[in-house]
Amino acid sequence: MHLPDGFLPAWLGALGWLLALAGIGIALRRSDRSCDDRQLPLMGVLAAFVFAAQALNFPIAAGTSGHLLGGSLLALLIGPWAAVVSMTAVTMLQGLVFQDGGLLVMGWNILNLAVFSCLSGWAIAHWAGYRSPDRRRRLAGAFVGAWLSVELSAMAAAVELAVGGTFPLWLGLPAMAGSHAVIGAVEAAITVAVLVFLHAVRPALVRPREAEGRPANWVVLGLAVALVFASLSPLASPLPDALEAAALAGGFAGRATAGPSLGLVDYTWPGIASPALATLLAVAVGTLLVYALGTLLAGWLGRRR
Repeated sequence: MHLPDGFLPAWLGALGWLLALAGIGIALRRSDRSCDDRQLPLMGVLAAFVFAAQALNFPIAAGTSGHLLGGSLLALLIGPWAAVVSMTAVTMLQGLVFQDGGLLVMGWNILNLAVFSCLSGWAIAHWAGYRSPDRRRRLAGAFVGAWLSVELSAMAAAVELAVGGTFPLWLGLPAMAGSHAVIGAVEAAITVAVLVFLHAVRPALVRPREAEGRPANWVVLGLAVALVFASLSPLASPLPDALEAAALAGGFAGRATAGPSLGLVDYTWPGIASPALATLLAVAVGTLLVYALGTLLAGWLGRRR
């Protein structure tokens, strides 16, 4: 779902940046009010986990692949506004360092992958029962929220391509929604599995306002788990993702242009002959960079509080 440069006209890219900056500003103002003090230490480690998990593409139907989005999971664990901030850090680092998503269209990538994903996942999950005292209803709400957050983000990307005159909506909407229905189901299952695990071993991470203590002592373990996921990145499916498949089918894949990057293009480390080792090292370094950036943002929000 990471739009590359060339898929949208310049005027639409500029509009996306304006909307994204407004969304980020609101998220920064709201997150220091709504995010619980026990949740702030998790911003960095959860962002690192999402980054590493997004590097693990898995095959889906029709010769395409997908990966975890993670916005809904972050929103349920640290609140929707702090999740927007964390996912924005992930999306920006992916574009700036790894050329995963264009710079001119990064505003729309931030809106799709951070703002729409986190806010819709949180809102739908709570509407579907995540506030309920019954554990099964909470998990059902989390499943519905995670699944529909992926669908809505994918459909938003299809609308943006249609507005930009790149891909007609009557073709793009079913193509993006159909493939991401499968991706969303996998994301929903992973979200529920993570919540079940955390509820069993550390309820304070799932329902922090109902538990004592701070989860900061879980940061080291969480970062270790993120690095384990990073070590699996060489096993990612080489199949094109859903957006690439739609671009190939729609005949606009050739419009993609490569923007500037800080060096680790396509999640590889230059100068290393082994592709698996190059990917592993690049994703591991990216995981640590996202953790550091998320931790800095959490510290800044904590000082503001």
